[in-house]
Amino acid sequence: MRNEGLGSWPARRARKTPHRTALIHGDTTLTYAGLYERTTRLAHALRDSGVRRGDRIAYLGPNHPSYLETLFAAGTLGAVFVPLNTRLAAPELAYQLTDSGAKALVYGPSFAGLVAGLPGNSDVRTYVEVGAEYDQLLGAASGEAIDEPVTADDTCIIMYTSGTTGRPKGAMLTHGNLTWNAVNVLVDQDLIADERALVSAPLFHTAGLNMLTLPVLLKGGTCVLVEAFDPAATFDLIERHRITFMFGVPTMFEHVARHPRWADADLSSLRMLSCGGSPVPTPLIAAYQERGLTFLQGYGMTEASPGVLFLDAEHAVTKAGSAGVPHFFSDVRVVRPDLAPAETGETGEVVVRGPHVMPGYWGLPDETAAVFHDGWFRSGDAARIDEDGYVTIVDRIKDMIISGGENIYPAEIEDQLLAHPDIVECAVIGVPDEKWGEVPRAVVVPREDVALDPDEVLASLAGRLAKYKIPKSVVLADELPRTASGKLLKSRVRKRYGANSQSKEDT
Repeated sequence: MRNEGLGSWPARRARKTPHRTALIHGDTTLTYAGLYERTTRLAHALRDSGVRRGDRIAYLGPNHPSYLETLFAAGTLGAVFVPLNTRLAAPELAYQLTDSGAKALVYGPSFAGLVAGLPGNSDVRTYVEVGAEYDQLLGAASGEAIDEPVTADDTCIIMYTSGTTGRPKGAMLTHGNLTWNAVNVLVDQDLIADERALVSAPLFHTAGLNMLTLPVLLKGGTCVLVEAFDPAATFDLIERHRITFMFGVPTMFEHVARHPRWADADLSSLRMLSCGGSPVPTPLIAAYQERGLTFLQGYGMTEASPGVLFLDAEHAVTKAGSAGVPHFFSDVRVVRPDLAPAETGETGEVVVRGPHVMPGYWGLPDETAAVFHDGWFRSGDAARIDEDGYVTIVDRIKDMIISGGENIYPAEIEDQLLAHPDIVECAVIGVPDEKWGEVPRAVVVPREDVALDPDEVLASLAGRLAKYKIPKSVVLADELPRTASGKLLKSRVRKRYGANSQSKEDT
């Protein structure tokens, strides 16, 4: 094959394990042979509509076989796949379609109205709705093999960052980036051909796609696609499909652990539980360990496809709270502001390089240059390395609070707050203070039907945190703003609860 990229994966899998199940969605089962045939037909249909090598093909919809068919079809043509966040508003979607210059848009039927109302100033000329129209398109298209020359250095995906501040940037991930990331997962997580993965994290999120789905498909396992995460349904799916592998962000695993079925559900098939997307609270790790489950965690970013650090099962307990060591084909340093290596235990910035790190942001050469230094990608995340080389992510550098000259990292305080039995979620932000310049404020979401006392919350931190780290105020909230991938939107928390607008008495 001349295609060395992801577009060749269905063909390569079909020639090895054609009759094995690749995808399950509801009552639909698709073999690797079927995935290859449908991908090929979609590629022909898109090419017949005018899509050519290098063109961008966008997808808007929940987890569904057509998502992966579109991704692989784009790779078959040498085109570029652009996954769109289903939680975005019309202007945000229009921005990404225009910014990427997408020529085709495949979308789920529940988004038909939204797509119809999008402004007409994008380059999209081909619209395909998943359902009867999509199936008819595939049925009428050729099934003849396509072997477009595609190299590892060609761009495979433009994946927009979460956009927690400002406009989201399109990370250009090459076929090589995604392949090396999948190899890292196979090496470090010991995936097997009989893997049955539950894909309830959204595929438009880098971890749901690249840390779970693609590695499992590369290995020849089965992915059970779920359109939306639901704790109760998660238990049913694990039992029905004998799920062996799950990925989720901390909030997903938190909802599962707090569900009434948690104590008695049959989870005997589970072999790997992998968590990422944001710092993992220590109490959450303990909850899964108490249930007899190995709870693995890692650290990554969209720009690194995304895997950077991984904590394996052998050290899940002894190094609990750490994000682990670099993936096999990944190099990581923790550096000072002048980019000199930080000492053991010293807080610094995480920088990473490797074959999984993107070449840059789409159409943004200045922003690309700003985040690279001598080939190292600057993450903007603060971390410490211990004497064994294990890295603990402290927080985002920009979220650090400087109080009376002391550096305070909110994640450390949040971890202690989440140990409180009546706190479900929390966020710590800095607010102005005449004496100290800035002090921490805790915004907490109480357990349902609990009358949480802010004074008692603060008192519970005494002796567990240095006095200067203990928040000076507590705000009770019904919920915290998050992205679709579960990442906390600190900017929105600051806007609503920052300055001097709230105090510990506020509810």
